[in-house]
Amino acid sequence: MAPRAARYSLQPMVRRVTSCLITVTLLALTCNAALVFAQVGGTVSGIVRDPTAGVMPGVSVTATNTVLGTTFSTVTDAQGLYSFPKLAVGLYDILFQIEGFKPQNHAGVRVDADSALQVNATLELGEQTETVNVAVNAVRVDTVSTQLGQVIPATTMTALSLNGRSYTDLLSIQPGVIPTTTMQANSVIMAGVTGPVNPSGGLNPGLVSVSGQRESANGFYVNGSDVQERMNGGTAVVPNLDSIEEFRLLTNNFDPEYGNYNGGIVNVVTRSGSDRLHGSGFEFLRNTRLDARNYFSPERAAFSQNQPGEVDRHLRRRAGRSFLAAVGHAHARRRNRHQPRRHDRLR
Repeated sequence: MAPRAARYSLQPMVRRVTSCLITVTLLALTCNAALVFAQVGGTVSGIVRDPTAGVMPGVSVTATNTVLGTTFSTVTDAQGLYSFPKLAVGLYDILFQIEGFKPQNHAGVRVDADSALQVNATLELGEQTETVNVAVNAVRVDTVSTQLGQVIPATTMTALSLNGRSYTDLLSIQPGVIPTTTMQANSVIMAGVTGPVNPSGGLNPGLVSVSGQRESANGFYVNGSDVQERMNGGTAVVPNLDSIEEFRLLTNNFDPEYGNYNGGIVNVVTRSGSDRLHGSGFEFLRNTRLDARNYFSPERAAFSQNQPGEVDRHLRRRAGRSFLAAVGHAHARRRNRHQPRRHDRLR
């Protein structure tokens, strides 16, 4: 009986140790998720000089998000350099100011996903009441980052014709990207599972070859979270098209943070909302009466497709906190037959 009593006396200690391990694990996961989410965005840096081309330390630099109104501040160092290591995707006004010089404002600086911008400033002598406004060139050349990839904004996604409203249909518009898959009907995925699976439902999972690599070599991120589907190699999450702010496909020379993949990196950033209630609704309809007859077929095949949905976005500010709400849904009904029904035939 003595050994049994000693064994039972260890149970409270084991429970306490287990509880501590679970708490530490949850804290680590929470901190890791916060760090991953913070990585979404771009970098803005530069140098500040005076009229004689001398560097200016101690200059206050403020970056203000024009939509959300959030501000980020820093000060130039002894070499006149400043840096915002990671700003969320959006438009920013960058203000430079120091005593004895006119404030200089660079309005409309666009920060994209995985971008590295260099915004330099040359301040003029003058009063603080006078502000120098500098227009930002919409066409810019990235001279800081070595990453190669194209940014697809929301305006382009909604303007192009998409059969299925999936952003992954636009991956192949970039050079070096080819829609392909090595998955066959008899391919063994895992024990007892053969053939391809559809983690994205009826939407395109984004199986493409980037720079000649396999589709399993690509990484997919949504707001900094890895959403790659581990079986087929595509994406397991396809956000509603109207909820996406932009996405970028990196095809080569991407940063070491994406070292787990040797194909391409797809980084999707959803919209953050604003301080006003707004949203969008859509209804995409295709059916037999709107389709033309196939040239080689004497009759039209029956077809029906409906995709209704809406996206509501708003940002409410209460007691210094921000709350984001985004809701969207869409569904499609398809029917393809070789023999059309009588009332669908072309008369």
